[in-house]
Amino acid sequence: MFMAMGLFILAGITEIGGGYLIWLWIKDGYPLYIGLLGGISLILYGIIAAFQAFPSFGRVYAAYGGVFIFLSILWGWWIDKKTPDSYDWIGAAVCLIGASIILFAPRH
Repeated sequence: MFMAMGLFILAGITEIGGGYLIWLWIKDGYPLYIGLLGGISLILYGIIAAFQAFPSFGRVYAAYGGVFIFLSILWGWWIDKKTPDSYDWIGAAVCLIGASIILFAPRH
């Protein structure tokens, strides 16, 4: 379980970071190489996510969505300096609970 969570977090950081770098390039006029680094980061995200041990692509990516939402709130708070409110935290908690159900529900 710790390996799975580590891969989710690492994949999330590479995806959010890659998107953020592309955002800076397009929206804030940063140099092209920043956008290219963002693209490389997004490629790494796809590779890292593929190392999950769960057998179902769809379930892994659905569950990853919950982790992505939580990490996005943290990114906004730490990097963009936008303090989350209680609704942000409640929504993120609901998503993480949903992700946990998707991944860890007993199935036959």
